[in-house]
Amino acid sequence: MQRVAVLSLHTSPLAQPGSGDSGGMNVYVREMVSALAQAGVECTTYTRANRPGLPGVVQVEPGHRVVHIPAGPYDLAKEQLPSVLREFGDAVIEHIENEAPADVLHANYWLSGLVAHRIKHELDIPFVSTFHTLAKVKAEGGDLEPELRERAEAEIINCADAICVSCTEEERQFRRLYGDPAGKIEIIAPGVEHAFFAPGDRRGARNALDLPIDSPVLLFVGRVQPLKGPDVAVRALAELHRRDALLLIVGGASGPEGDDEMRLLQQLIVELGVEGQVRFVEPQPHHILSTYYRAADVVVVPSRSESFGLVALEASACGVPVVAGGVGGLLTLVDHADSGFLVFDRDPRKYAAYINEILDHPEHAALMGRRGAARAQRYTWGFAAARLRRVYSDVTVRELVACA
Repeated sequence: MQRVAVLSLHTSPLAQPGSGDSGGMNVYVREMVSALAQAGVECTTYTRANRPGLPGVVQVEPGHRVVHIPAGPYDLAKEQLPSVLREFGDAVIEHIENEAPADVLHANYWLSGLVAHRIKHELDIPFVSTFHTLAKVKAEGGDLEPELRERAEAEIINCADAICVSCTEEERQFRRLYGDPAGKIEIIAPGVEHAFFAPGDRRGARNALDLPIDSPVLLFVGRVQPLKGPDVAVRALAELHRRDALLLIVGGASGPEGDDEMRLLQQLIVELGVEGQVRFVEPQPHHILSTYYRAADVVVVPSRSESFGLVALEASACGVPVVAGGVGGLLTLVDHADSGFLVFDRDPRKYAAYINEILDHPEHAALMGRRGAARAQRYTWGFAAARLRRVYSDVTVRELVACA
């Protein structure tokens, strides 16, 4: 039986996605580890305890447990987390040695990668990394990261025995910006839980959410931060010139400037005169999001950069056309003019033109939705876990990458 130590230092897979530092990575770790456990892999996920009263160990399901590691003050900001990496790593090493032996380390995000790099050498365990986002990729979209992160990512890339990316586009981006790594690059596409995310009755979904039955409904799902582009969604709404259209923004403020971003977004709504057309919805339990997708005519994903784009996949799985930024993994998830539309700049007028095309041609929009749902069937967590198990098997029998 494979035994895997999964590191998710800065955000817990048990946390509610959609606000703070919780997002698609939370869903990825929780669902991927669950699928691994159901396939017989013994998984222990280590995350930092960020509030008092958390149990030391949460047994999520057979073969799947989460360990809360005390490291630094509970309310430590994400930007301060590098100061507790040694403390966190010490506790993980102790737990691996005394409670949960591991054959493989799998780190999620660069902070966890730094910890896994150290543990690899101290315990002689192979190390798999999934970055989720990369500093150089974010910089190309206008979101600059500290130099510390760039140095850390270079260190991790130089040592990881395998690096997981979500799609061929992310692999191309990686090789273009970072070159060929010492370890192997493996494509492990995330999945979608089709038991929840599937086409359904729009009228019923709107009744459940107390939404108008006949008005156009646009949906944005994500944290309120510049990277995700909620301002573009609001500007596109204004450019529609449809006074009956409604935009739902499902998610909360994120990052140290999250509250400021929320205020700026609300000011923009007033300036554009669409304050009666935008509804903010607090982050929702993941499976409940399917009702919001099914209630929408179109899902807008105007991200500046996106390694994969889980929101676009979930929307497609629910049979809803997507209008998305032509960046990163969204290029592989949205077939332009077939299951949705891609916008290759941040012009709200272009987003609005595509949204209007969907709204003005409901029969074609329904066809696009069916094509998207059929395409989404290719993505399952079970298939992702099977590929990842092969990666784990490979790194345990190969000679470990030696840091240069």
